[in-house]
Amino acid sequence: MATTTELAELQRVMTQLRSSVAVLHARYGDAPAVRRLHNDVERLDIDVAELSTALPAQRRGVESEEVVVVPDTPYDPSLWQDADDEGLGGRAEQ
Repeated sequence: MATTTELAELQRVMTQLRSSVAVLHARYGDAPAVRRLHNDVERLDIDVAELSTALPAQRRGVESEEVVVVPDTPYDPSLWQDADDEGLGGRAEQ
């Protein structure tokens, strides 16, 4: 899971990438490759923003999961009356 430090680093790198693509646009204009790079950066921006908003919700979900305690005491044998043993088939009638 990404941490806030990792997200900050990712956002810093995204800023550098946007700047680099802007330099390429200034040099090569509206060339198809530059347009594709610009579109890719926009898509990555959307994904980073989505990831940034999704992480806190995921962390809350993990922390708030309900813990179910299963007792160590034996079950009531009547619960298993007339039950088949899995893989062994039914019990022979007496």
